Amino acid sequence: MAKNEPGRDPIAEDDRLKSLDERLKRAEAVEQVRTGTGKTGGTDENYRLGNRVLGELIGGLAGGALIGWVLDQWIGTKPWLLLVFLFLGIIVAFRNIIRISTKRPDR
Repeated sequence: MAKNEPGRDPIAEDDRLKSLDERLKRAEAVEQVRTGTGKTGGTDENYRLGNRVLGELIGGLAGGALIGWVLDQWIGTKPWLLLVFLFLGIIVAFRNIIRISTKRPDR
């Protein structure tokens, strides 16, 4: 081949490629909304975190009170073990809430 021969002219972008790219972007956006991995995930994440904190608080209180009440019935020390385990449940619940709140975000 001679050095003076021109090479191929760059081909302009095809309209079919543009429309395919637009359709792919729309399909990806629909899929992100459907699976919940889109940009609206921050609100859901905060809602889940709030529910987790509430669950830890209620679980610690209820768990401690239940264990204390059962041990009080079994041993016969009516209010004392209930109060002790209730306060232990509160301490454990707040420790878990502090641990959750000081966790670094994934992003």
